[in-house]
Amino acid sequence: MLQIHNVSKTYIKGKKEALRDINLHIKEGEFVALLGQNGAGKTTLINILAGNVKKTTGNIAIGGYNFDTNELETKHILGIVPQEIAIDMTFTVEDILVKQSGYFGIKDNGEYIDWLLSSLALTDKKKAIARSLSGGMKRRLLIAKALIHKPKILILDEPTAGVDIELRHTMYKFLEELHQTGMTIILTTHYIEEAERLCDRVVVINKGMIVADEPKDKLLKDFTHEINAEIVFDEVLNMEKLEFLAAFSPEIKDKKILAIKVLKSELTNVLEMIIKNDMKFIDMNIEKQKLEDVYLQLIRR
Repeated sequence: MLQIHNVSKTYIKGKKEALRDINLHIKEGEFVALLGQNGAGKTTLINILAGNVKKTTGNIAIGGYNFDTNELETKHILGIVPQEIAIDMTFTVEDILVKQSGYFGIKDNGEYIDWLLSSLALTDKKKAIARSLSGGMKRRLLIAKALIHKPKILILDEPTAGVDIELRHTMYKFLEELHQTGMTIILTTHYIEEAERLCDRVVVINKGMIVADEPKDKLLKDFTHEINAEIVFDEVLNMEKLEFLAAFSPEIKDKKILAIKVLKSELTNVLEMIIKNDMKFIDMNIEKQKLEDVYLQLIRR
């Protein structure tokens, strides 16, 4: 659906290399998280796809069309939600969506506009002037605007910035429903829990290069070397009795809970050590590593 081959971008002023030999193939129906620190190159890549920035080298194909020679076709396939709020503040919400429909040659789009507004909790703002909307409402209006021509690929650059928690979860539900219809979605976000909840593939960009590109579950599995374990005992614990576990940074919680950090491969040995020291445990909880932990490991590399 989207094929990016050896794409680089160098800004002549300052000779800054924003992207370096980016190769990215995204299949139809995937939900991909594009993660990276500020200045990593995420927005530059999205701006290239949006036509706002020209790539220095490389080739892009969207839906089988050459990006450089089939601009009209690729614009119909892509729906892009920019990081910056770019809407005409003097028009009503409805007028903005009607005008955007006309840009793509779509007439009598009222029923679909009403569905978008309802799905994004904007129905009561249909006649409101854009400048009167809150930051979160303007973000959701940008999503409606990007979807007005029913694109096959939706690209969202920090779509939940400035959106409160309740509305953020409304947006999550909407994106999940879109994905279930088969839409291809690419999401950049600084909320790692967002990517963990929504996406099935994670691409990490650092200093203009892709440093990881894996299915989310595989990435978590490959990087989960240490686990946090909480072992519950039927007796009150004291640190002196736990000296044999000093290598695992033991910590006592609520008097009867032992918290340790241990390699997965060593957990069995730790439990055997506890049994040999005549300590009886009655329960155990293991916390899996989160995507945020994996992301930080990749960036620190």
